[in-house]
Amino acid sequence: MRAIGLMSGTSLDGIDVALVETDGETAAPGPAATYPYAEAERALLVRALDAARTLADRAARPGLLAEAEAMLTARHEAAVRDFCAAHGYALDRIDVVGFHGQTVLHRPERRLTIQLGDGARLARALAIPVVHDFRAADVAAGGQGAPLVPVFHRALVRALGGTGPVAVLNIGGVANISYIDGETLIACDTGPGNALLDDFMARRTGKPLDRDGACAARGRADKDWLARALAQPFFEGAPPKSLDRDDFAALSVEAMTTEDGAATLAAFTARGVARVVPLLPRAPVRWIVVGGGAHNPVLMELLAEALAPAPVVTGASLGWNGDAIEAQAFAFLAVRSLRGLPLTYPATTGVPAPLCGGVLARP
Repeated sequence: MRAIGLMSGTSLDGIDVALVETDGETAAPGPAATYPYAEAERALLVRALDAARTLADRAARPGLLAEAEAMLTARHEAAVRDFCAAHGYALDRIDVVGFHGQTVLHRPERRLTIQLGDGARLARALAIPVVHDFRAADVAAGGQGAPLVPVFHRALVRALGGTGPVAVLNIGGVANISYIDGETLIACDTGPGNALLDDFMARRTGKPLDRDGACAARGRADKDWLARALAQPFFEGAPPKSLDRDDFAALSVEAMTTEDGAATLAAFTARGVARVVPLLPRAPVRWIVVGGGAHNPVLMELLAEALAPAPVVTGASLGWNGDAIEAQAFAFLAVRSLRGLPLTYPATTGVPAPLCGGVLARP
């Protein structure tokens, strides 16, 4: 099937669109593109994150949450249309769209996860079936609802061949891994990804990120702060486990210089990843990094140091489009959902049994 996947991640930078030809077991990724949010759109999503903190009803869209959902859905429609026009695909040649939406609250301990995005409206607008609300079934069944990408990572790693356990590390707003060793598939969030650092840089410099790790490279990580941060109970818990984007936001580096704060937060991401290694059946023999963090050379150096002696490489070095992995995954998951295949497993989200998910909206 020809599927388009859509992802708006916790970094709030834009909409990733990717095309995948897949049967839900193997995948042939095609073109991909990113459509950045305008500053006002990103600001609206930031306000929506704040407004969602007190929600208890996952269907509720009070006040600006309704405005944010309408904007988000319209922008996703425009992104699909622009993508198909740019790459020569007629809309009626697309079999299904996988629409993740924007996570604004993720509290699996309360069996609550909320993603903005009107799948039914998108299906009507595009005249294409849309699979959406991917996390709800897993959370309702007692799972963490995240991460969802491991089953796609497994398909990519199998295509590479080779032996020994491999870890695919995705660094978006939150960092997560997929551990693949033959038929063994384990996944979990490892700790902060880019979100803490991005938010810190926005407050200090007005820029959305520490581009190329330039600020962190000039700073020195605070070892005492890191020791306290890594003593959080989350890091002791066995997989599967997941995080909300802001779960570590109370760990402040505001007393530090901008350079030292950036260095400390980058080190926190890398050290958090390393803390998961003793919790795995075997240490990975290779780490493959995808997501926005793969573009930060300082973070890549910190990961190489923290995860030695295993080599740490980027997905791009293997021919993957690391920036499009999550969008590709939701195309893949949409087809698995249509086929009734599992999206999540006990060792990836803690759900009691392998579980399909997603809600199908027809035009």
